[in-house]
Amino acid sequence: MYKTADGEICNTALRPRAPIFRAATAHSVLPDTSAALQDLVTQLGLEGAGPPDFVTLHYGGGRPAREVCTQAAEAFSAAALHGGSSCLGVMTEQGAAIAQGDAIGAFAIWDAQGAYGTGTCPLGEDPRAAAAQATRAALQDAGRMGEAPDLVWLTAAPGHEEQVLLGIKDVIGSPALIVGGSSADNDVSGGWSQITVQGAHTNSVVVSVLFPSVQIGCSFESGYAPTAKRGVITQASGRTVHSIDTRPAAQLYADWTQGNVSVPDTGSASVLAQATMFPLGRRLTEINEVTFHMLAHPAVAHADGRLDFFADLTEGQTVWLMAGSEDSLVERAGRIAASSRDQVQGAISGALMIYCGGCMLSVTDRMDEVAGNVAQALAGAPFLGVFSFGEQGETLCGDSEHGNLMISCITFGAENAYTPAPQTGLPL
Repeated sequence: MYKTADGEICNTALRPRAPIFRAATAHSVLPDTSAALQDLVTQLGLEGAGPPDFVTLHYGGGRPAREVCTQAAEAFSAAALHGGSSCLGVMTEQGAAIAQGDAIGAFAIWDAQGAYGTGTCPLGEDPRAAAAQATRAALQDAGRMGEAPDLVWLTAAPGHEEQVLLGIKDVIGSPALIVGGSSADNDVSGGWSQITVQGAHTNSVVVSVLFPSVQIGCSFESGYAPTAKRGVITQASGRTVHSIDTRPAAQLYADWTQGNVSVPDTGSASVLAQATMFPLGRRLTEINEVTFHMLAHPAVAHADGRLDFFADLTEGQTVWLMAGSEDSLVERAGRIAASSRDQVQGAISGALMIYCGGCMLSVTDRMDEVAGNVAQALAGAPFLGVFSFGEQGETLCGDSEHGNLMISCITFGAENAYTPAPQTGLPL
């Protein structure tokens, strides 16, 4: 029993239970954005359930971001609205929606006992400072300034992910659970976007802080294995590697891949597609004889021997040539989802997955199989999958890092992690 502030005696057995955490997903392929968003609203049952506490909204690069932004804020009325473009579309428990290049999907959370907030800031000249500002704005939006969230959900324009992670950690501390995917377009032309209730952007960072009332699980891995070929980076600057083992990086990489990736005779050439099955890996740690590698995806080869990547590499690092296959990319997503699910006690209510856009483009014809594997691993719980151009997640080292060609999954439990005690009650 407990006593209320006005002295009334209440039986604890009759105390109202905390509202149930609920998650739902929806996707639409309708070409008209207004109609597509109304389709999402109907599927999510917003008219009966009321505005969600958090919505993350992702859409294929063929969908105009400004239209999405303008109409989504009104359609969802969510206090925390987070969004960004995704390569070709999205996937859910119903399958992959990538055929038209403009599918839109939503993951919504109702959680009266939790707290959620979103902030954004242009990356500008100082991405680290921008990420810190966006994080502070998100915490203020959630009403939890000075606290470390259980999860940070991140979307940013590609190019400065390492600095963005540092900026978030400057505010909430380290280690931190930060999961996200860099916004993507359909053809790597730079047409990606990010959205919040404040507007649509092309070079910003969007940070959402989540304090859910349920347990969460997280897994972050790849579908690649190291080969015997390795070397030490002997000259590098940012995301450009000039030499490995003192040899021109592009030429050595071409030799390692046995001609699958070639060096142009003049100028520069994109090697993004050819290099998808042959990224370089940096060894982070080894636990129980299992080695964890963070991957860097080669993007551009130069005739002078330089090799550009989608992640930062530094001099003195040892890198391994990694190898993947269609089967490994198709099967790994389900295993990662299962690993995340197993970290949550009891049933789960939903999940968010980041799946590398480059991997997706390599197995486009099998993406329904990928989605099916994830749905099976999650026992049919709703999930939203986003196809990104850079992935962030928690590694085996216990902190969050940026990599390429990776897959991450966040699962949410189905029962409240705690039952709040009466705020003003006095025990008898």
